[in-house]
Amino acid sequence: MSATVKHIKINNIDIPVIFEQDKNLPILNLQLVFKNSGYMQDKNKSGLASLSAKLLDEGTKELGATKFAQKLEDSAISLSSSVGFETFVIELSSIKEVNDKALKLLKELLNDPNYDNKVLEKLKTIKTGSLKRKENDFDYIASKELKTLLFKDSALENPASGTIESISKIKLADIKTFLDKTIDLNNLIIVAGGDIDFDELSVKLTKLLKNLKANKENKFISVTTNDKAQTKVITKDTQQAYIYFGSPFNTTVTNEENYKAKVASFILGGSGFGSRLMEEIRVKRGLAYSAYGYVSINKSHNYFTGYLQTKLESADEAKELVAKIIKDFVKDGVTQVELDAAKNFLLGSEPLRTETLSQRLNRAFTLFYRGLDFNHTQKELEKIENLKLEDLNTYIKSHDEIKNLSFSIVRK
Repeated sequence: MSATVKHIKINNIDIPVIFEQDKNLPILNLQLVFKNSGYMQDKNKSGLASLSAKLLDEGTKELGATKFAQKLEDSAISLSSSVGFETFVIELSSIKEVNDKALKLLKELLNDPNYDNKVLEKLKTIKTGSLKRKENDFDYIASKELKTLLFKDSALENPASGTIESISKIKLADIKTFLDKTIDLNNLIIVAGGDIDFDELSVKLTKLLKNLKANKENKFISVTTNDKAQTKVITKDTQQAYIYFGSPFNTTVTNEENYKAKVASFILGGSGFGSRLMEEIRVKRGLAYSAYGYVSINKSHNYFTGYLQTKLESADEAKELVAKIIKDFVKDGVTQVELDAAKNFLLGSEPLRTETLSQRLNRAFTLFYRGLDFNHTQKELEKIENLKLEDLNTYIKSHDEIKNLSFSIVRK
């Protein structure tokens, strides 16, 4: 990993900077990542973080969306905002010769977001239209309802995009309050790279961010996955059944045995053709075109999840088969052939994951954010290479919580 962690001091706050100099292309990639600031902070206003990110994409109050967008386009500058569960991200990309203009426009945006009721009403109309279209997206419905089973009474229970009802209730003051609390130096991690040295970048970042508040760090929120197996059936006018399933997976992002979870997850359902779920459900029985399952390990929550589509008349059989496959997987583990195939793919495909500057910066940020060393991935690959079948199967047996499957099924 060629990225490094440095720090700059702004308004007496030490801001970590994940940085990699790369002179192969004359570009600057910059991400302002605000931790603990994704839709985990929506509280009772589902969709607030997502709508706030959309408002930042509407330019400044002074210029308005069209003129601001034109200034970006004229210089081939990319500036956008996005939201995850744990983070709120503002991303800037430009060629080297317009770096100063790009940073100037970003500063204007941070100082003067387009807080305008007409803008908000436009965004709400667009968002409502999108949510209405999702009423016929049965994958979305099944996935959303699974979250309500796995993460009941938590911030993850609601979708990032909110609901038609929750979006209608969000006011301009709510967005302003959200962004004021989010865009705070105490929440900030900077990710930057490109054809620029750190000293020059440091000066530019200080100029960019010196007017940001430094009031209070947002509180981190942990979410526990429900271990009670439940099934929810949603009736829709559909030609096939959409089956989403999930269960707890007990670990943490710093657990030294997570490399075993990566291998087990790949074999069970993450590898496409050749995975246990695909082999049993599609190849042997022809119940679905595809079937996937994987372990998701995050700082705030961890779980196992998967999905498939099948014929309406096969829904019950497919559901029972998924439960049996998971049960047998925990009981019997994997074969040496499956382990060897997983090793070959995970080790052989590693160079593809760090080809671009963006990939390397994203990995470096993830490792830093999770409290892991930058050489963690290499150590993990070495552990995977030396992983013995007996040790992997012992690990799989120790995670019998994944058998506590909840199902969300959309069917006719």
